[in-house]
Amino acid sequence: MSLANGRHYLAIPGPSVIPDPVLQAMHRPAPNIYTGELVELTHGLVPDLKTIAGTKEHVAMYITNGHGLWEASLTNMISRGDKVLVCLTGNFGHGWADVARRLGADVETIEFGKHAPVDPARLEEALRADKDHKIKVVMTVHVDTATSVRNDVAAMRKAIDAVGHPAVFAVDCIASLGCDRFEMDNWGVDVMIAASQKGLMTPPGMGFVWFSEKARVVGNGNDLRTPYWDWETRAKPVHLYEYFDGTPPTHHLYGLRQAVDMILDEGLENVWERHATLARAYWAAVDTWGQGGNLRFNIAEPEYRSHAVTTLSLGGPDGTRLREWMTEHLGITLGISLGFGEIGSDEAAGYFRIGHMGHINAHMVLGIIGAMETAFTALQIPHGTGASRAAAMVLAERV
Repeated sequence: MSLANGRHYLAIPGPSVIPDPVLQAMHRPAPNIYTGELVELTHGLVPDLKTIAGTKEHVAMYITNGHGLWEASLTNMISRGDKVLVCLTGNFGHGWADVARRLGADVETIEFGKHAPVDPARLEEALRADKDHKIKVVMTVHVDTATSVRNDVAAMRKAIDAVGHPAVFAVDCIASLGCDRFEMDNWGVDVMIAASQKGLMTPPGMGFVWFSEKARVVGNGNDLRTPYWDWETRAKPVHLYEYFDGTPPTHHLYGLRQAVDMILDEGLENVWERHATLARAYWAAVDTWGQGGNLRFNIAEPEYRSHAVTTLSLGGPDGTRLREWMTEHLGITLGISLGFGEIGSDEAAGYFRIGHMGHINAHMVLGIIGAMETAFTALQIPHGTGASRAAAMVLAERV
């Protein structure tokens, strides 16, 4: 017998749980795309998306996923042969760097491994050595979804400023926006990218590039820009179709409008604190389980862990065993390992991820913790006891 019947819970780090009001907003006939409600709705999203990003500058909307956003941002920032410096802390930083390389950029990387954040001192050292200012863009990922590391973006900006380097500073916030604190203007970020399917609680399919006036000016006249990815028209459209270089993603826009309303109604500070508290509840449970077994955080120091995703290691093959058992018997899917060994290897099978982003609350977190404890017991995986109580104490302190 399986106990997985009922609504399945996708506890992966994106796509995240879609709120019922978002689903209901999308459940409608196709609208007029030339005049009326959809036009006003889309115009109204622009200032609210800027609020969520913490910027007063520009935003461009795209029908794409995160990989498309990597290309969109790069084609607007650089020309072929331009040098970019990428600070790597996991699989997704490597992905952005690879897109830059394939577009013809001269890519320099600083590798910080899979278990630690960017060290701003090493970034400052690399920029200080670039006396001719050949580096046009510094790129990093705020939260790498594979490793769950959270980089100190404000400290990286200080490192750039300490050298007086003119490079554009670009940050991937696909996993973090609407979950971890991010303040684009206050932190001195020039370009930021995020997608619809994580903290923004909308199905995959839309992406966003926020950019400063500095980035816009620096990118003017580059030789990689194409009509579809060009952010100029999208950021200052006259007609609705110019936001998307064609037919808009009609039903995504209705869903996004509802999701953005939910975020702003709750308040960004409250959204960030909710994610931080629920993350700490998971961490308390993991700490407790780890005292009697092999479960370990991929990121040891709490101050460098994401509040949107937690990457864990059990040792192969127990990570995969745990995930598969929970899917089959309890109706819960945890995230797979990414970037830890070859697919199918014991190393890869030892890692898994818990997504806790977007539309989540205390009973969802406690439910996952109880389900994981059930799986540990059923599979006879050694673990400490009292995880649910440890998590409950964290939550009780915040109520």
